[in-house]
Amino acid sequence: MELEAISGAATVALTSTVVFLLVAKTWNVVSRSIGSSPSFSDRIMHEAAQRFRDELDRLSSSQSTYLSGALVFVVLYIAAYTLQAKHLFVGYPSWQLYSLLGFLLLVLCYAAYRLARTVLARYEMKFLRDANVAIGHQLQQLSVGGTRIFHDVATSAGIVDHVIIGQKGLYAVNVVARRTAKRANARLRGNSIEYSNSKVESPIVDIAAKTARLQKEFRELLGHKVRVRSVIAVPGWDIGEQSNDEHLLVNERTIAMVGGWNDTNDHLMNEDVEILKNELLSRCARG
Repeated sequence: MELEAISGAATVALTSTVVFLLVAKTWNVVSRSIGSSPSFSDRIMHEAAQRFRDELDRLSSSQSTYLSGALVFVVLYIAAYTLQAKHLFVGYPSWQLYSLLGFLLLVLCYAAYRLARTVLARYEMKFLRDANVAIGHQLQQLSVGGTRIFHDVATSAGIVDHVIIGQKGLYAVNVVARRTAKRANARLRGNSIEYSNSKVESPIVDIAAKTARLQKEFRELLGHKVRVRSVIAVPGWDIGEQSNDEHLLVNERTIAMVGGWNDTNDHLMNEDVEILKNELLSRCARG
């Protein structure tokens, strides 16, 4: 009976595939936990978009596992069908075979859903990584005269993408990654970023909170007031007018102008710069 042949082959293939996925997922978890800390971890700092790089690696591994599972299922199904696995279900009533096929279909649909979610998440994560890397690389041109750039700086209010520390001041640079068409511009209005080709706005409340918290933590560390200026980078967008003096809106081409956005009240003493650098060296170590 053809139904018995299909059910038998599908059962053998699905069971083997589930075992394969369980073993593969377990191995991925074990391998990540074993090799999570790099050598010389106290001397290796976060690179630009480090958390996005790590998440992209995890999603890539998960995507490869699901795709490998799909290949394993197809190969085993063909093999089981060819080798007449239908004998496993000879004599079973048709309703049980249909129930089994229905269950197998649900499992396959769930696996396809998980694979689709993983592929989409990886697609978005890759864009976030590229946007942060683009800004991070452009910031390197500011690393002169004792100025230091740190990436993925953790605060109690969230992670600041990039922090610039130098004698001329402190800057918290956060990236807002949004896909754009050509000749589109972004502008800062109040507490949101507006886009010329969309009615959807990007609120900057979280960015303001992270910057304020970083400033508070630096003040507590130094024992006196310091100012952390907020810079918002929107890679790929032209920059329009902005009416908010609390934040500077830039893209990957104009990020260098950050160095000129300061006044004498923002300047730091050499001792303060060294204290802050040492603090961020400990925060951003890969260990």
